[in-house]
Amino acid sequence: MLHKILNDKPTKLFILLTSFFVANALIAECIGGKLFSLERVFGLIPKPFSLLGESGLTLTLTCGVLLWPLEFIMTDIVNEYFGPKAVKRISYIAISLIGYAFVMFYLAIKVPPNQSFWTASQQANGVPDMQAAFTGVFGQGMWIIMGSMVAFLLSQLLDVWVFHKIKKVTGEKWVWLRATGSTIISQLVDSFVVLFIAFKLGQGWSYQKVIAICLVNYSYKFTMAIVLTPAIYMIEKWIENYLGAETTEKMKRYAMGHENE
Repeated sequence: MLHKILNDKPTKLFILLTSFFVANALIAECIGGKLFSLERVFGLIPKPFSLLGESGLTLTLTCGVLLWPLEFIMTDIVNEYFGPKAVKRISYIAISLIGYAFVMFYLAIKVPPNQSFWTASQQANGVPDMQAAFTGVFGQGMWIIMGSMVAFLLSQLLDVWVFHKIKKVTGEKWVWLRATGSTIISQLVDSFVVLFIAFKLGQGWSYQKVIAICLVNYSYKFTMAIVLTPAIYMIEKWIENYLGAETTEKMKRYAMGHENE
């Protein structure tokens, strides 16, 4: 029986999507502490601008945004073939494992470091204190951790809801509309909630500053949601070839709650 389950193509597809989804979420949280200049990625010199009265803004983003667009693509794919219950399940799994990872990071930071070798082991490479470096990388503030986890879960649940609302109206047509539309809306919520919790509640930022930086971050996410739309079609084409047209149709009907029709 176990052999049959593990060789079932829809089961193997779900395991693959879930694994990528959870790993992607965890990696995004781990690398999210680094900020980068989007302008410099394209060889441009950052030119500060003002928005909503906030001056000195540039396209400075967290490295976590490199992966979040892929996360929302995976959400839409799972939604399309396995339904909202599956998306919620893998979202809860991801949140649980992210929380577990942060607990392990905290314990790793708190255990006494090796002073005789490790702490000064990278001085020649410009890192005078490895314990301080380790803490700086993995020791994100509690408000940031809370903000990112709450924002992730809320945006995932919203993405599921919007996706199915659109699909009930359009049916199997306009894949781009339900995939991109749900992502655009949920990413806006994600951008605002994480900043609100981490910096409005955690550090006393003004609403003006939170919204201004939210819009800067969202501009990138909005653009990537549009740019990556063709990837949805490519992945769905691959899945249909892998599963076969008949199985694919049955899964889509089940995902929409029409399994008994």
